Amino acid sequence: MPSPQRVAVVGAGPAGFYTSDFLLREGFEVDVFDALPTPFGLVRAGVAPDHPKIKRVTRAYERTARHPGFRFFGGVQLGTDVQRDELLERYHAVVYAIGTSTDNRLGIPGEDRRGSHPATDFVAWYNGHPEHADREFDLSARRAVVIGNGNVAIDVARMLVLDPDEVAPTDTADHAIESLARAQVQEVVVLGRRGPAQAAFTNPELLELGELKRADVIVDPAEVELDPFSAAWIASGGADQTHRRNVEILWEYAGRRPTGKSHRVSLRFLRSPLEILGDEHDAVAGLRIGVNRLEPDGRGGLRAVPTGVEETIECGLVLRSIGYRGVPLPGVPFDERRGLIRNVGGRVTEDDGAPARGEYAVGWIKRGPSGVIGTNKKDAHETVELLLADRDAGRLGTPAPEASDADAVAGWLAQRVPHLVGWDGWSTIDAHEQALGEPHSRPRVKLVRVPEMLEIAHGTATRG
Repeated sequence: MPSPQRVAVVGAGPAGFYTSDFLLREGFEVDVFDALPTPFGLVRAGVAPDHPKIKRVTRAYERTARHPGFRFFGGVQLGTDVQRDELLERYHAVVYAIGTSTDNRLGIPGEDRRGSHPATDFVAWYNGHPEHADREFDLSARRAVVIGNGNVAIDVARMLVLDPDEVAPTDTADHAIESLARAQVQEVVVLGRRGPAQAAFTNPELLELGELKRADVIVDPAEVELDPFSAAWIASGGADQTHRRNVEILWEYAGRRPTGKSHRVSLRFLRSPLEILGDEHDAVAGLRIGVNRLEPDGRGGLRAVPTGVEETIECGLVLRSIGYRGVPLPGVPFDERRGLIRNVGGRVTEDDGAPARGEYAVGWIKRGPSGVIGTNKKDAHETVELLLADRDAGRLGTPAPEASDADAVAGWLAQRVPHLVGWDGWSTIDAHEQALGEPHSRPRVKLVRVPEMLEIAHGTATRG
């Protein structure tokens, strides 16, 4: 009986696990690689800590990991520890599921002043991502501005105004719990360059703002009044239920009277950042913004056009959340303009457009940062369908049997990465974190530094 074909999945987030599940069902053996000793990607390091129900999706990933054809190799950096060509020599296919880990820039003066940060960095910091655990954010300003109209923008705004008693029982990183408890931010202004009908919030995230313990939601009725083009779009079949419901929720907020809570979240629309202003110490002191109007873009959509009217918002903290870009992997074809691995439908393509044999992309690094966690399941299915078609057509890679043998691969990796973490090692970390959290009625206390994770995973931690 021939040996099963083997696939390497690079990235242990939702897209990587959904891909693995589909492949395992089709009879492949799957090795999942991640640069960190911990799996689950943005479910661990991106989902807001006060959303524990969303994180329960990891139970499905754990079921996938129990499949006998599944292996996890944590702490492996593609391009440093192992190379693209080395994976292609050992697997019939390689699927890249690395996500989009850097932010888009505003491209305006003052963007690099102290107190101006990518929202991705702030999210990773409060979630305890090891690469950001030692970051510092000055939260002494009375007003912060979050630029962007998606769920990440709302998450960031909410975290800044949550009551410390709401943060303490979550799996927020300890360093962030302490810093957020001392924060002096009293108002968060969330800016969108287009109107309320175009906002990318999901309905539950937007509704959640209205339930904040110590913050009122402030919406100017004049800014929720739809322009004729947006009103026609909302009334037509072009707008989906999410956008229609968002407008209804925003009208409800606009009709509320402030209740005198200590904090506030102000949602503002048709505003674009023009310049981040600074003080004598080159720290953020304000934001100069332009007022927009909407007009048809000629492609069936609406674009924001400056009116020439400008405003200034005094603030001491700016967080930009205007979309994310992928980071190139050494040797893997990359579309610099889009910030994604070059692909067509999930098949990686060389710079000349030819398919790269046995290479695929899935998730945000394939399509861009869009959708919710579950969107990656459909995306993974589409990529796996292409992989199956290539298998049936004989277009996968053909590694030498002695190189692709499961034991041979494990031995090769152990030589390259002496502190390799398998699923058992991750399970030890997981149990340790949960045990740390239990006395405090928290789901876990996250380890935020890789050396400590490795000590726990390998049983070398010093007891004290």
